[in-house]
Amino acid sequence: MIAQPFREGANAERRHSQRREFHGNLEIDWGSTVLKGMVRDISPRGLFVELEAPLWVGATFRARLKLNPVLPLECTVARVEPRDGFAVVFEVAEGSGKAQLDVLLTSLSQA
Repeated sequence: MIAQPFREGANAERRHSQRREFHGNLEIDWGSTVLKGMVRDISPRGLFVELEAPLWVGATFRARLKLNPVLPLECTVARVEPRDGFAVVFEVAEGSGKAQLDVLLTSLSQA
């Protein structure tokens, strides 16, 4: 019998980089509606959104992180935590947004 490597449970950490605590507003374009959520934490490619009625895994949307200037994001829901919100992976929608995101993450890591 060949020994199998240890595998952690379904809730094992799958992030590639550590999230930083961040509280900010997020506007989600959802059809002809704009949903307003709160960001709880952020990393270079993901964030956690608190929203009254969470979306489902695989849902895609455009969003605006309410910074100065606003940071546009292309998002996909990766995980849902009932009654808490959902985790998304994102791509920065504009080239200049990458530098803005880097400045934000650097400031959060120094806090």
